[in-house]
Amino acid sequence: MKRSNCILLMLVLFFFSCTATKQVTVTGESTEQASLEQTDILPVDAAVTLGKLDNGLKYYIRENHKPEKRMELRLVVKAGSVLEDENQRGLAHFTEHMAFNGTKNFRKQELVDYLESIGMRFGPDLNAYTSFDETVYMLQVPVDSVQIVEKAFQILEDWAHNISFEDEEIDRERGVIVEEWRSGRGASARIRDKQLPVLFKDSRYAERMPIGKMEVVETFPHDTLRSFYRDWYRPDLLTVIAVGDFDTKWIEEQIQKHFSRIPSSNNPRERVVFQVPDHEETLFAIASDPEATGNSVSVYYKHDITPEVTVDDYRDGIVEALYNGMLNQRLHELTKKSDPPFLYGYSSKGRFVLSREIYMLGAGVKDNGIERGLETLVTEAARVRKYGFTQSELERRKKEMLRYMESAYNERDKTESRNYASEYARNFVMDEPIPGIEFEYNMYRKYIPDITLEEVNRLTGEWMTDRNRVIMADVPEKAGVNVPTEEKLLAVINAVNKKDIEPYVDTVSDQPLVESPPVPSSVVEENRIEEVEVTEWLLANGVRVILKPTDFKNDEILFTSFSPGGISLVPDEYHMAGETASSVVQEGGVGKFGRIELEKMLSGKVVSVSPWINDLREGISGSASPKDVETMFQLIYLYFTSPRKDDIAFQSFKTRMKGYIENRNARPESALSDTVTVTMAQYHRRERPLSMELLDEMNLDMSYEIYRDRFRDASDFTFVFIGNFEQSQLKPLVET
Repeated sequence: MKRSNCILLMLVLFFFSCTATKQVTVTGESTEQASLEQTDILPVDAAVTLGKLDNGLKYYIRENHKPEKRMELRLVVKAGSVLEDENQRGLAHFTEHMAFNGTKNFRKQELVDYLESIGMRFGPDLNAYTSFDETVYMLQVPVDSVQIVEKAFQILEDWAHNISFEDEEIDRERGVIVEEWRSGRGASARIRDKQLPVLFKDSRYAERMPIGKMEVVETFPHDTLRSFYRDWYRPDLLTVIAVGDFDTKWIEEQIQKHFSRIPSSNNPRERVVFQVPDHEETLFAIASDPEATGNSVSVYYKHDITPEVTVDDYRDGIVEALYNGMLNQRLHELTKKSDPPFLYGYSSKGRFVLSREIYMLGAGVKDNGIERGLETLVTEAARVRKYGFTQSELERRKKEMLRYMESAYNERDKTESRNYASEYARNFVMDEPIPGIEFEYNMYRKYIPDITLEEVNRLTGEWMTDRNRVIMADVPEKAGVNVPTEEKLLAVINAVNKKDIEPYVDTVSDQPLVESPPVPSSVVEENRIEEVEVTEWLLANGVRVILKPTDFKNDEILFTSFSPGGISLVPDEYHMAGETASSVVQEGGVGKFGRIELEKMLSGKVVSVSPWINDLREGISGSASPKDVETMFQLIYLYFTSPRKDDIAFQSFKTRMKGYIENRNARPESALSDTVTVTMAQYHRRERPLSMELLDEMNLDMSYEIYRDRFRDASDFTFVFIGNFEQSQLKPLVET
């Protein structure tokens, strides 16, 4: 599986094929894995049945019981828009549409009607997508009926080689595609159209967007579409994926029965992997649009594909994940400054297309913040290149990754079938390894302790080069916002190279979260509701606690709490202070610990606790691994007793909020939504849409006082805990 840290804040989300490190406690390491050498080939998960038919079609089968009595099916075609001829631009996507408009065994609307008749919904259970390099059809069907399962495989077979392509249906679908294109022509699409040809300069990808050209869609001869289907929907470019609550042998028989009938292609066209050429100069893709709702800047570095074949390759992926994790933490810290250089920042590496990997540094910024944001991104990368990361950062990140992997491994029997199906699709299209979660966790345990700072630090020099570099920026087109020039952006990077940069200082507290545990408040009353297997406790201090142990997740305890009141009790003039009170407090941290210090203290723990206040109630909600449940209770206690008022955190939060909404009204959808809201509320003061003027009503002192007032007395609070716990385990923590 892919081990890069994917940040999904980018223009090309719909075709970006990178995934985050799959996290996975095993008590021991198998002899087979312990003896693996770094040059050994990565294995395939033994839980997966792989096969290949005589005609070349591949298949993946995995028995999995989450959700019960359901099966995820995929038909993956290793062909997308990049393979279209000039007179076919848009026909890969058009073919996908036609799959739902009639096949040999399901005429016109019959297919969708049938699936809806068995409870499937278009979207969640029945869908498809077309990208540059692949087209994927997705079905989720119940498996408690032999007839339904057999029909599901008939549908997949029909999609693979029996789509009808009736003239009348083709002509009817032209308008549907045009309308889909028109509805998607917002600011992001217009910006993407300007930037992607630069990113993929001089390559086939620069001129083969999946939606295609509407002049082709509206006028192509019918046989041109059929020709695309004949050329690329063929067994050697197809795979069938089945994951679900079934008997593997029977499913394999169904696949062999249906897909062996597809004839092999005679003299097939070559399935070319189109290259993205190198370039020595820095390229720029600067775009503005009147409906753009934000500013962003990013630097892309194009690289050859990193192999993911051997155990050593896998270890390299862990090193990369450590690098991105530590740099992302530094960028996150910068967003907490009183005047942050950006609203968010990220470092990520992954696959956009079959032939290239890309390392990215990116940020979302305020109006006129492009140059400052770019300078900060490049400065932080230069700081790592000059001084490297610190040992404390590395140890903390190692601990986080191992703990994350442990948690996911503990949930291995609760993994959703759709997650496996997506992973196997990436294996087919992108050759992403599928060694299995136990193998991966053992690899982390084996290799993480010995990874050195030197190994991680060298990546900056390897990933950030002057070659194959593309700088992108997009800004709203409006008065007062300057569109940066290529010269200015390049000057920013050149200036950083001459800059005197100080080393990073990693400030970490060694104090305990709660120095003196409070005096417990004992359970004075216990009630049992057998019908729903719930226990209710009443504490001496008035707090009511409801508990329901479950086995839905192995490594998770969820909780919420609530008390009547909320900001309905706050005077209208302080409504905004009340609306933001819980966020302001959470940004400030708790007790003696600011937000960043608290996050560092909690590294390696799977725990999340957040206070909230709405119109009629207030409460605290969150979750934790059973292993970290005591930390969860400590945080609950601190959010009640020691909220922290931090002026720097407040100013940072306010600045970022303004940055996020300063161009909100550029979206026509926002104007419509706001108009409906204020009209329905009869222009009540409390229903004013978010605006810069409204944010000026934020008030740290008042927010803090409102929060303290709402959480001053816990006697009317009800807490609800659900998850993998024993009541005897929680009782002393609840009482304390």
